[in-house]
Amino acid sequence: MTTPNNQNITPLHPVEDGHDRLNPGIAYDPDLFADLRVNLSAVERRIGYLKGTRTVKKQWQAAWMLKAISCIDLTTLKGDDTKGRVRRLAAKAKSPVRPDLLEALGVQDLNLTTGAICVYHSMVETAVEALDGTGIPVAAVSTGFPAGHNPHDLKLKEIEASVKAGAKEIDIVISRRNVLTGNWRALYDEVKDFREACGPAHMKTILATGELATLTNVAKASQVAMMAGSDFIKTSTGMESMNATLPVSLVMVRAIRDYMEHTGYAVGFKPAGGISTAKDSLTYLMLMKEELGHRWVQPDMFRFGASSLLGDIERQLEHFVTGRYSASNRHAMG
Repeated sequence: MTTPNNQNITPLHPVEDGHDRLNPGIAYDPDLFADLRVNLSAVERRIGYLKGTRTVKKQWQAAWMLKAISCIDLTTLKGDDTKGRVRRLAAKAKSPVRPDLLEALGVQDLNLTTGAICVYHSMVETAVEALDGTGIPVAAVSTGFPAGHNPHDLKLKEIEASVKAGAKEIDIVISRRNVLTGNWRALYDEVKDFREACGPAHMKTILATGELATLTNVAKASQVAMMAGSDFIKTSTGMESMNATLPVSLVMVRAIRDYMEHTGYAVGFKPAGGISTAKDSLTYLMLMKEELGHRWVQPDMFRFGASSLLGDIERQLEHFVTGRYSASNRHAMG
């Protein structure tokens, strides 16, 4: 595979999809997290080192950007969403990069798609129909997203309705009050109920980390959510005042590592909100590669929750091919 500059690109191919893999969870055990403490200075030092020393250039950068596209949950969660907008989003998920750019990169046979599309429950059936036959899963936000203040029984019914409508992934939100008051057993019981309601669907648990006050709370909430059966832990709804950050992500991925070492179960990670540039996406991929390994830069174990990230990546790929930056309207979402 060659580029106009005669540079070889070897895209990072996804491994076999893991959508039949579920985290069964374990019995509630406060001894696994009660003594957790996060050293903020050490977190900041690790992130500073990552941002200051880790970078890729030229054809390797292009390959990593293609990998980032395959890990995007292409998202629309707006009050004015329509079926037409969701169909356009699905079309973009199926063909995320302009064919002429893929041909110039020599990767037209990669069959590149995004990892999923993410919508409200009311748009699940439309999204499933639009993606029929592609293998691209539909994720539905649920449980009173984004605030999570709906009655518990309604949250369970919402999950069940989305699964019945064809959603293969459910992004649930926790009741933040359980974290802020240290009611860890209530958090475990809540997430465990959500896990059971999800049935065969993968459950991504949104911690809303910007509202949890401390990194220690983030670490404990991560452990409890995984203990209760979360297949992914996710930073944010994208609608908090502070969304995904690298320090929060480091704490969460190390919690994933600790959980795997203790139980043998691998849990995925999804940073969401505020990740809008190709440069940011590469930093997150490097974090996953260094902290958890190659398995966690695959779309069944890592996702970006994003709506504008894809446009910037496509724009950067065009710059790699042509040497010129194009206007963002040349890379529309649909």
